[in-house]
Amino acid sequence: MKTLFELIKYAKPFRVSFILSVLSALAGISLSLAVPVLIGRGVDCAAGRDSVDFVSLKRVCIELVCVILLSAFFQWLMSYCSNKLSYKTVKLLRNEVFAKLNRLSLGYIDSKSPGDIINSVTTDIDVVAMGLLQGFTQVLSGIVTILGTLIFMFLINPYIALAVVLLTPLSLFMASFIAKRAHKKYTQQAKLRGKLTGYACEMIDGAGVVKAFGRENETQKQYEEMNLEWEKVGVMAHFYSAMTNPMTRFVNALIYGLVAVFGGVLVIGGTITVGALASFLAYCSQYTKPFNEISAVIAEFQNAISSAQRVFNLLSEPEEESDEALPELENVRGEVKLQNVCFSYDKNDFIKDLSFTAMPGQTVALVGPTGCGKTTLINLLMRFYDSKGGVITLDGHDITSVTRNSLRGQFAMVLQDTWLFSGTIYENIAYGKPQADRSEVIAAAKRAYAHSFISRLPGGYDTIINESNDNLSQGQKQLICIARVMLMDPPILLLDEATSSIDTRTELKIQKAFAQLLEGRTSFIVAHRLSTIKNADTILVMQDGKIVERGTHTELLEHGGLYKKLYESQFAVY
Repeated sequence: MKTLFELIKYAKPFRVSFILSVLSALAGISLSLAVPVLIGRGVDCAAGRDSVDFVSLKRVCIELVCVILLSAFFQWLMSYCSNKLSYKTVKLLRNEVFAKLNRLSLGYIDSKSPGDIINSVTTDIDVVAMGLLQGFTQVLSGIVTILGTLIFMFLINPYIALAVVLLTPLSLFMASFIAKRAHKKYTQQAKLRGKLTGYACEMIDGAGVVKAFGRENETQKQYEEMNLEWEKVGVMAHFYSAMTNPMTRFVNALIYGLVAVFGGVLVIGGTITVGALASFLAYCSQYTKPFNEISAVIAEFQNAISSAQRVFNLLSEPEEESDEALPELENVRGEVKLQNVCFSYDKNDFIKDLSFTAMPGQTVALVGPTGCGKTTLINLLMRFYDSKGGVITLDGHDITSVTRNSLRGQFAMVLQDTWLFSGTIYENIAYGKPQADRSEVIAAAKRAYAHSFISRLPGGYDTIINESNDNLSQGQKQLICIARVMLMDPPILLLDEATSSIDTRTELKIQKAFAQLLEGRTSFIVAHRLSTIKNADTILVMQDGKIVERGTHTELLEHGGLYKKLYESQFAVY
């Protein structure tokens, strides 16, 4: 019940569609219950030998056709309104879920598998739409129809009513006929659903980059545009599908009308009137159909409840604390200071009592065995995670005392795992500086030594990078990411194995470009290839979340500690 009430809150803005759906259901069912009565009257008008009341029969036939058509119209209107209610509610829910993902901490996203999150964003919400929202009016109309037909049948003759209860005649021909025409729209809907899922995958995989460049709002807008397109196609697909119910009801009414007339000829002079038999046959048509609908809906209800619970569990997750009231960080020189910083992913401390200072313009290299805390330290500087103890300051400002976006706007980063989104190469390079003109983008690509291979592509800078990025090599993708950073003018650079996928010759060129880029900027370089950080002003050697050595390349080699062992192991110096 709690889940249902939560769902009703999202459907509340579209109460007009809900009211029209209920009223249409009641009107359609009331008209359909009048059909057997009219059939009985029509049969009685023709039951007497040589005394057929053609005037009355004609009138009854006209009334019968009008009632059947009106009933079919209201049944279609009910389905249309319920589907409209469903898709508008789902659009609102889906947009809120995606917005929620942008407000959640990176820690939450890292703790969940991408498949689980994507399932909540797409599949679970689809199941909610099909199982709960659309099924509501089907259950409502089905129950009313069953109760109404039972009352009428037992009032006429309880014995035949018991026999009718046992009947299950339903024709699925019309449903199959309409389903073929709905298939085209469903195919389009499936493609758009895949597009939504693919975009969500991209944004989730690159959540760190999105947050680093402060592009949450733009990402949300693009997603909502695709979601709106999906809504329009979905409404049309279910528009055709919704015609199945009224059309099958209409066909069944006609079939049983013919059976009633034929049966009337056979039972002339029997224990019941011909009209009564005709009414029973018509009520039988109305009585049996809702059982199939309700049985299918109940199965969907169980699945939909579970899916809705997962969606609302995601929406109830704690968000990053709002920082709108905090001041913006401006005019940064680049002095970074850590004092007794501690951090843990679980109950056990991972980074313990870590302290160091990076002066403006200094290059600080972070080295050490895998899992020693280098990348975690970068995440703490960007406030992807908040430290459990100690203080991190930027130009003397506690980073928790300023807005996250203004803090992250002072950094530019290149990660070990490249992240590109579906779009042109130009758009990917300009991601961190959307207002950049083409000449700036090309200049940044030249500095990153990416211009040469980009120019050789069929579309140049307008080449579309597909969803899987399989039209570029790993090294090319990393060069584009480096060009993205070179386009910006940040006071602080974060390079996390930025050249790990580039060949040695190209890496030497990139190092020259980085030397120009690093000049006058505070830089943090995470590197496993120690040859790339020989010229760093300070090298911090980390192990088990602690800084165990610090100094220049020469000083650390002379010290003869862990750094020397790591260096000699790479160059096989014995």
